[in-house]
Amino acid sequence: MSGKSLKPASVTAHAAGAHGAGGAVVPGVNVSTTYRRDASYELMAPGTYGRDHNDTVTAAEEVLRQLEGAAATRLFPSGMAAAAAVFRTLPAGARVVLQSGIYYGVTSFARNFCVRRGITLDEVDAADPALIAAALGTPADLVWIEVPSNPWMKLADIAAVARLAHGAGALLAVDGTAATPVLTRVLELGADISMHSATKAINGHTDVLAGVLSCRDADSAAWAAICADRVEAGAIIGPFEAWLLMRGMRTLPLRLERMCANAQRLAEWLAAHDAVEAVWYPGLPGHPGHDLAVRQMQGGAGYLMSVLVRGGAAEALAAVGRLQLIERATSLGGIETLVEHRATIEPQSGIPENLLRLSVGIEDADDLIADLDQALAG
Repeated sequence: MSGKSLKPASVTAHAAGAHGAGGAVVPGVNVSTTYRRDASYELMAPGTYGRDHNDTVTAAEEVLRQLEGAAATRLFPSGMAAAAAVFRTLPAGARVVLQSGIYYGVTSFARNFCVRRGITLDEVDAADPALIAAALGTPADLVWIEVPSNPWMKLADIAAVARLAHGAGALLAVDGTAATPVLTRVLELGADISMHSATKAINGHTDVLAGVLSCRDADSAAWAAICADRVEAGAIIGPFEAWLLMRGMRTLPLRLERMCANAQRLAEWLAAHDAVEAVWYPGLPGHPGHDLAVRQMQGGAGYLMSVLVRGGAAEALAAVGRLQLIERATSLGGIETLVEHRATIEPQSGIPENLLRLSVGIEDADDLIADLDQALAG
């Protein structure tokens, strides 16, 4: 069967058809940093050096390419390295429309980068159709959105933003880290570039740093510039990291199924708790983006949510301190449930001081609820 006809669970379980040497079912690791030439000095491999070619990296990229339904995919050593590669293709004097309230690392980088390059940066709530339409009434070069946004959990209509971006002459890049290509294939909705921090759910085991970019048109000038930048900047993931990433992806759909089911149950339980002021989770009918999530996300509303504890920072931190099963740590998308007091980590980002971000893992949902219940009860 062709890769195009296979469902995500089959693509990942079989590593998109990659195998090891000697008939091995599991793909191997190629650690060579250079490649031989034959007697006529012709290359014996697709590249000359590990910075522009590695078989293990290519195998992991093919899994992601098939998951995305992309024309081409490139891995990077981190999500921020992937994001930076997109921004570095912009010329001085360009205009960027950036969604407000997204991962602050990207926001901070974009602000500083655009100042250095003389690039106009307009930040707008892309989940508000009127605001994003107004922002794209003027020509732009790049539109960057994050769906769902972290930690505000807002959803922008990717197809609608794509039409507006293209009408303004802009490339649309979508950070889908909190959804993964299993839940949302952004390229099929009109995005030009799909970006993920593969450190998160794509790897899923909290042991790899990685980023990924995929494109809808591999022949575009923008994609050529991104690929050239990766080689020239040396922003390539190592073979061991790529192998670990590929191993993690083999259970990605299965993990997401459990994580989404757990998150939905926790969100419903937390929303009814007296010690909770609000729960921001697209799977809840009261969420402003719920109807859009039903249309735009397949198989669940994701594993990430924000919980506003009744009171302020003191009450939120006290609840966090009483947790026994759920880990207090930064990151998201792993098999273990993590909680973060976001305002402590990023106090400059305007996050409510009573907000706790939960990344729900694969544990037993009853155990997670029991831990949250005792923590909130005090």
